[in-house]
Amino acid sequence: MEFQNTTALSLRFNLTEEWRAAIIPIEVLNGKQELSRCSRYRLDVVLNLSAQGLNPGVDVNLTDLHQESCVDGWNYSKDIYQSTFVSEFNLVCKDQWKQPFTSSINFVGVLFGSFVSGQLSDRFGRKPVLFVTMAVQTIFSFVTIFSPSWTVLCILIFLASSGQIGNYVAGFVLGCEILSGNARVLFSSLGISLGFSIGYMILPLFAFFLRDWKSLQLGLAVPGLLYIPMWWMITESPRWLLSQGRAEEAEAILRNAAKKNKIEAPDVIFGDPKEVNIQAKQQYHIIDLIRTLHVRNTTFLLFLLWVTVATGYVGLSINTAQLHPNPYLSCFLSAVVEVPAYISSWLALQYISRRLSFVCILVVAGSSLYLIQLVPEGLSGVTIALEMLGKFAITAGATLVYAYTAEIYPTGLRNTGTAVCGSVSRMGSILSPFLLSLSVYYKFMPQLVLGTLAFVSLFTTLFMPETFKKPLPQCIEEMPKRKRFKCPFFTRKEVVLKESWL
Repeated sequence: MEFQNTTALSLRFNLTEEWRAAIIPIEVLNGKQELSRCSRYRLDVVLNLSAQGLNPGVDVNLTDLHQESCVDGWNYSKDIYQSTFVSEFNLVCKDQWKQPFTSSINFVGVLFGSFVSGQLSDRFGRKPVLFVTMAVQTIFSFVTIFSPSWTVLCILIFLASSGQIGNYVAGFVLGCEILSGNARVLFSSLGISLGFSIGYMILPLFAFFLRDWKSLQLGLAVPGLLYIPMWWMITESPRWLLSQGRAEEAEAILRNAAKKNKIEAPDVIFGDPKEVNIQAKQQYHIIDLIRTLHVRNTTFLLFLLWVTVATGYVGLSINTAQLHPNPYLSCFLSAVVEVPAYISSWLALQYISRRLSFVCILVVAGSSLYLIQLVPEGLSGVTIALEMLGKFAITAGATLVYAYTAEIYPTGLRNTGTAVCGSVSRMGSILSPFLLSLSVYYKFMPQLVLGTLAFVSLFTTLFMPETFKKPLPQCIEEMPKRKRFKCPFFTRKEVVLKESWL
């Protein structure tokens, strides 16, 4: 939101027109001269000079005068927004740092929600956590409207974002475990992602008609109430029930689904109940993500991949506000480019191996972000196209990494693994708003950092296991492993490296 320094107090005194026009210093911002938004020349000095009949710039050198911060407040432009939390709590000038920090608080909440909800979901079930976290998101999104201070606002944003990511991860894992085959691929790529994209495209429409931040916040909180009747429509994950030894409940859900689909279920679905209960006794905890060498290596490689796509996605999404003077159009364009990205990720999940998909995605993302700095200054359209190409690739990668992670971890660890990876990735999301501020030192520094991160992750994907067209693992022993590969670099003879992942 644009804002201007006010000098209402100075107008009460007998100042000449020359001094009234000159009391706000001129600063150079981005190569242009503008009136300072955060300071003015000391009022008592100006009053004394004006009373003596001295003229600014003629009798007085303005650069010699001391300045003071604005004490009379600011005037905020209402050409685009009627109000924002920036204008509500005056997050400008010396409090300017609170703007990116508020965005970072949102991602801190996402980090916390990912970490906690994953473990809760693996312990208490996908369905309860899905609806409890949806309630948390809806309630605290609404309560945010009544924030009396910026500190309270940050606390409420933290809680709302914790609930948001909790229901997203729980819903994603629940869908992946209920569905199978092509249906699961369709859900994990187009299903959940296109829903996100449609909501993203609707957001600027809401914001266009609800230009007061409190009205917009209310408009975003109310749709959460639509989830209430879905409690009676969505079932618990049969895979999770089976992992808990609750085979009878899982079988009842599957038989009910078969009946609704007019399919005759087999007499025996899960085999001997005693064997099922024995398998269910093996419970997994978060420490199992790093307990064995194979799982630990896979987890750490996934961490880097998640951080790359999360940092790139958030950074490029925030930066798209600079694409067009109209922020509503910029937001819409940023959302539209995600639709072909999700379609591409669906096709990749259907027909291309996971590692090859990530290699292609990271090459496109890194190359497009690197090439931006080579575009001549007058070709802004090419710069926008390259950045959108990078956003396209990173968005496709963000979709693939969720599906890929769900395919790697076993049922007892699937939600925890996905959630912990998501938590680690939020470290990149938290830093993204501050990463964009590096453009002060070099215009394309953010793109260079993101491009470098993409190429580093490209190298690590070569060591990841393949999950293409493989069934979901039920236990750690069934997790996919990195196959042996040949390396000719150590000796002249062909050396077959041992599988260190086992």
